[in-house]
Amino acid sequence: MANDTANQRLEVEHLQRQIQELTRQPPSDDGAKDLEALRRRLDGLRRESSPELTSWHRVQLSRHPRRPHVQDFIELVFSDFSPLHGDRRFADDPAMIGGMARFHGEPCVVLGTQKGRDTEQKLFRNFGMPKPEGYRKALRLMQLAQKFDRPIFIFIDTAGAYPGIGAEERGQAEAIAQNLREMALLTVPVLVTITGEGGSGGALGIGIGDRVYMLEHAYYSVISPEGCAAILWKDQSRVEEAANALKITSSHLRHLGIVDEVIPEPEGGAHNDPGQTAASVDRQLKEGLKALKSLSAEQLVLERSRRFRLLGEASRPSDPTPDSDSRP
Repeated sequence: MANDTANQRLEVEHLQRQIQELTRQPPSDDGAKDLEALRRRLDGLRRESSPELTSWHRVQLSRHPRRPHVQDFIELVFSDFSPLHGDRRFADDPAMIGGMARFHGEPCVVLGTQKGRDTEQKLFRNFGMPKPEGYRKALRLMQLAQKFDRPIFIFIDTAGAYPGIGAEERGQAEAIAQNLREMALLTVPVLVTITGEGGSGGALGIGIGDRVYMLEHAYYSVISPEGCAAILWKDQSRVEEAANALKITSSHLRHLGIVDEVIPEPEGGAHNDPGQTAASVDRQLKEGLKALKSLSAEQLVLERSRRFRLLGEASRPSDPTPDSDSRP
């Protein structure tokens, strides 16, 4: 089974290279036919391999270097984006970007974590791991959205909050905790989409929303599979076992009620067709915002609070009967 999966992946990569080469050539009837045949074969292989994806495979897909980031979604889904910088206390955090924009003509605020593509960008963006000033910057933007009565769209793709000494000295835990408290009280619609990695408090620090969506091959967890394997077994070779045990994929989290909807990805992953992925995200956000607009500010706060207080509840004890030996 493992060899078959590996062979399928190799064939998919080979077909992708052939398609890229054909698209660079001058258009012709024969070339168009060959291109269509290759694409059909590629789609078939992806359909065959997708059902066999394990939790660990999905985690790897969520980390694909060409996976669309928040900047891609801003360009593809929103218009008139004007970035805002700084937390007004310490500095600007490039790992957290955000600003004013329009969503289908409606003014809004959009923000999220940005990883970067090449080595220079990744270092500049700190691999998408925000520092305290990043979370305070995000909160400033959200409070600005509340001031001007604008919906907030948040995109999450981070392995976690930055754990460095400087971040701890500047109050990393306090910044995340303050975001959790203040986001719970926002009186405007908040729509959160997990697009890649949703790691620990780094993700939750901007993850308190009225609607939480998740791309099909993203993951959302209190710890990475590598961290889990290191803590539980002190053995990195058991990372796949850890990924399965954590129940961190979109299908698991939808079943548990942690995410509201799973947004489908193109065959093989979002990186194969960012435009199609963005179109699916756009449709889901439009539908979610329409539903939230019917709620008052008080209802938004009440429902959001209720939603997150119920997370993790497995069962509710039955009421004691009059004959039971219950004590106050």
